[in-house]
Amino acid sequence: MRMDGACFNHFPQAFPLGRGGWCKLEGVTKLFLPQTQLEEWALADKADLREGRLVVMAEGGVAFPLMPAVHFVQLVSGEDTQGLVARVKTEEQLARLGAEQMADSVLVGDNAYEVVPGYVAEVAAGAPRPEGADKKPDSEADLLAAFILNKMG
Repeated sequence: MRMDGACFNHFPQAFPLGRGGWCKLEGVTKLFLPQTQLEEWALADKADLREGRLVVMAEGGVAFPLMPAVHFVQLVSGEDTQGLVARVKTEEQLARLGAEQMADSVLVGDNAYEVVPGYVAEVAAGAPRPEGADKKPDSEADLLAAFILNKMG
């Protein structure tokens, strides 16, 4: 998945295509979280969406800002002249495109897309740590990554 031309690195074992992905941009890590995943977490009392923030219960109530967004899964009709398939766009970006969202569909001009509604979480990026390291997370980005990769089975 890509967000505004930046590459979204995704973890295939933890996130099959369409479930989420990471993007590191100048000290900020962005993660797309599908609405259905957030609903599952809320039902399991693992996390909650409050006042535009993702509150992670397992990490003592750490909160991360969220922006409503969609992940473009496939083109349903027309031509993908803007290269939106496999990209994530926020509501603000959709408005700039003149896009119209209806549930799991987005219309951009005469083109129709299937999308996954969700949110983009933003956290300050910390220094990378080796995979599998058994130490306490160093940053908010590490806390969110640990929560998602280790506690969200």
